[in-house]
Amino acid sequence: MRIEKNVVSERRGREYSDSKKTRRRQKMVSPVQRLYETCKQVFANCGPGVVPSAEKIERLKAVLDTMTEADLGLRPNMPYFKSTTFDKPPKITYLHLHECDKFSIGIFCLPPSAVIPLHNHPGMTVFSKLLFGDMHIKSYDWAVAEPTPIANPLDNGLKDSTGLRLAKVKMNSEFRAPCKTSILYPADGGNMHCFTARTACAVLDVLGPPYCDPEGRHCQYYYDFPLANISVPEEQKGEYAWLKEREKPEDLTVVGAPYKGPKIVK
Repeated sequence: MRIEKNVVSERRGREYSDSKKTRRRQKMVSPVQRLYETCKQVFANCGPGVVPSAEKIERLKAVLDTMTEADLGLRPNMPYFKSTTFDKPPKITYLHLHECDKFSIGIFCLPPSAVIPLHNHPGMTVFSKLLFGDMHIKSYDWAVAEPTPIANPLDNGLKDSTGLRLAKVKMNSEFRAPCKTSILYPADGGNMHCFTARTACAVLDVLGPPYCDPEGRHCQYYYDFPLANISVPEEQKGEYAWLKEREKPEDLTVVGAPYKGPKIVK
């Protein structure tokens, strides 16, 4: 009996030691490594137009919500966040962390007054975390006529012969870090959005799947126009706009730079 007790005691001791080592390893994992591992799990069985489950969405959002600029080796006084010219829009810097066929992770670094113009995310689920700064975000989803017993005033105005297409405003708000992660979906949540930096800003972006021209996931830019020539109540006109496809703006400059924060172990 004494030997058996000793064996049980030793086993429990090893289990306790292993448990402590596991907890220690978890504490040692950097936030960016945790983000990468979570993205691998969340997007493992996803593809274009396939949205992760609600449980997986919340798991990834919880990781992003806790992340700060320090976790990624960023500081607001870095050169990325300063305007070097005053006669044209400031350039935006993109720091690439990871990309595969399932997801991508990157950081947009915006000086004050920099703008990422209105653009779409075809077939994608996108997580955007404002790490620091003040930013205005405006986003749209395509308007969809809902079948009702009464004729919907938007039924005949969803698209016109000039290429204008009706969109509904999803968000038109100011954000100040720290704040929660924004999420958009292939057909909801503000799939087309525009970022305007009020101050220097850093935005951590996760796209699942990433853009891919050969597979038809091209980044399309848009003009937006005030609502006109459509019969909706006056108080609803601010909720809609006409969007029209455009070429990539000539004054938009996005340059790549090496990511120098904590490394991702793949």
